Amino acid sequence: MSALPQPAGWLDHCARVLDAVSAPAYAHAGGRILLANPAMLRLTGFTLAQLLALDFDAWAGPEAQPALRDYGLGCLHGDAELPVLSLQARTASGSQRFLELSARALHDPQGSLALTTCQDLSDMQHVQHSLLEVGRVMHQIVEYDPVATFVLDAGHRVTHWNEACARLTGIDSLEMLGSTEAWRAFYPERRPLLADLIIDGRGEAEIEARYRDKLRRSPVSERAYEAEDFFPRFGAAGCWLFFTAAPLLDIEGRVVGAIETLQDVSARRNAEEALKRHGSDLEQMVAERTAELLTTHHDLEAFLENASVGIIATANQRITRANRAFARMFEFGEASPIGIPTSEMFCSPEDHAELGRIAGPLLSQGQSMSHEMAMRTRRDNRLWVQLIAYVANPLDPTAGTWWLLQDRTEVQRVQRELELNYERIKQTNERLEEAQNQLLQSEKMASIGQLAAGVAHEINNPIGFVNSNLGSLRRYVEALLNLLQAYARREPAAADAELAALKRAADLDYIAEDLPQLLKESEDGLGRVKKIVQDLKDFSRVDHADWQEADLNAGLESTLNVVMNEVKYKAEVRREYGNLPPVRCLAGQLNQVFMNLIVNAAHAIEGRGVITLSSGTGQRDGQDWVWVEVADSGCGMTPELQRRIFEPFFTTKPVGQGTGLGLSLSFSIVQKHGGQIELTSEPGVGTRFKVWVPAAGPG
Repeated sequence: MSALPQPAGWLDHCARVLDAVSAPAYAHAGGRILLANPAMLRLTGFTLAQLLALDFDAWAGPEAQPALRDYGLGCLHGDAELPVLSLQARTASGSQRFLELSARALHDPQGSLALTTCQDLSDMQHVQHSLLEVGRVMHQIVEYDPVATFVLDAGHRVTHWNEACARLTGIDSLEMLGSTEAWRAFYPERRPLLADLIIDGRGEAEIEARYRDKLRRSPVSERAYEAEDFFPRFGAAGCWLFFTAAPLLDIEGRVVGAIETLQDVSARRNAEEALKRHGSDLEQMVAERTAELLTTHHDLEAFLENASVGIIATANQRITRANRAFARMFEFGEASPIGIPTSEMFCSPEDHAELGRIAGPLLSQGQSMSHEMAMRTRRDNRLWVQLIAYVANPLDPTAGTWWLLQDRTEVQRVQRELELNYERIKQTNERLEEAQNQLLQSEKMASIGQLAAGVAHEINNPIGFVNSNLGSLRRYVEALLNLLQAYARREPAAADAELAALKRAADLDYIAEDLPQLLKESEDGLGRVKKIVQDLKDFSRVDHADWQEADLNAGLESTLNVVMNEVKYKAEVRREYGNLPPVRCLAGQLNQVFMNLIVNAAHAIEGRGVITLSSGTGQRDGQDWVWVEVADSGCGMTPELQRRIFEPFFTTKPVGQGTGLGLSLSFSIVQKHGGQIELTSEPGVGTRFKVWVPAAGPG
């Protein structure tokens, strides 16, 4: 129903009245809002223009609109006074507010207005909810506390009796809640509990008179008390309870109740009684032990004075006690070590500081320390001393330190000699092991040489008669062929048909042409076999096992032929031999050097490369020297590899493909000849080994 137009003067008067009201208020005539004060604008978050553009039931949001409309229209058209309306309204910002509305109708001959005031109960409701939540939490704290707890109100009625209290007393909470006789759980006849005395406001003197020496004020709360007493009703033999009670105060400080907690301390009390019972026994034991310790003390005094090692006690870096062995070890003579600074026993201030750095962390943790170092006597003689230290009292670092000192000067000297002898034996053993390995390698090569020589000797015999027989066969075949050719020239025209057929089948003309060629190829093959056999003999030089003059070019060539199977598939061999004089040497051993260098060169080449063998002469220290060089275009070596390449057992080859003894043995052989091996290598370019030996042999 729409409102009748209102005179402007009357509305102005109502507007001034609303502005004077501090509570949020607005007025309507059943349609749109006509008036609203500033408090209403602040509550709703609307501007005045926005609010006046709304129907009187639209400002609070869709949820509250039906109730607000019924309430507003009921105010305009009803005769009775309306009760307050509670609703939840939504402001312009979207927040929810809990409001209480009160509406009154204003009637005038010129028209009627519904004046509505609002009271914001949001904060009050939040406080109420918070108080309820706190009460619920406090109830849970008391109820689920593992400590037995009960609460009395101002009328001594039990308001809380938690589960722990029920278990302790054996009385369920349903029986106790609301009761004013909490004493029944603890005593056979009526008497006030500690919580009752606090609620009644009894003075401290009266409370203490009740409990005598069992009561004391709580050290935590000034108005709380705590006590301990025996309750024979609990358990089979009774129990000791430690109980505390504190007042509960309202906001003005008035006592509105009391809370009391109870803890079973029977185990502690029993333990205390047991301790008291054992007290006298312990005192007797202490007296007996004191007598024993006094005897032990006298024995220790005798032990300290007669010990074979030096024993001292120190405090503040001075000697406070010392036995005879220490005075004798450090040559004090008739003088007393007591009071002497400990720094005077060290060879230097640095040694003294170093021992402090070692011993300090251990002794400060109560651990013992063992250390050996050089020290000096009062006569400035040096000793090598073993020191063992431990603090007198780990809990008191200032209590001092005990030191055991043993003279190990002779032991150190013997130990050093043993260490030197061990190093010498170790070096000797390494040299023997190297020599043994080289000897094994030499014997292996010698065995190979002897085998090669034996094989060459055995092959030479059949080669000799096969070669001789081939020569005879050549002569016989040539005579037969000449005879056959002569027969052919004189053969009659009308030859026997059978002979003619045999002649054609034998193809005598082809045989006469091919047979001399076959014999020549057989003789060439025998020549090559004979050359290989000779190279084997030259390589092994079994017939030249002593120092003799040899042609190194020939030895290099024969060695190349022996290992050609290792080389021919990997590299092209180039020879650059010079004219060499005869060299006095062990030719078989030098051939081993050449073989190791050539084989290593072939192994260093990936794919196919070039191996260059060259030789020449030179002057060194006024003597004639001969050199042989093996160069390859292989992978080369780094400086690190070059430094280690002659070490025994060092190899760059995979496991199982090299012993690491080839170059080590070669180095030893060249040294044996008084010569040298020069190495030049660059990674990715190649390697050169140049062997120098004196032509006249080693000096």
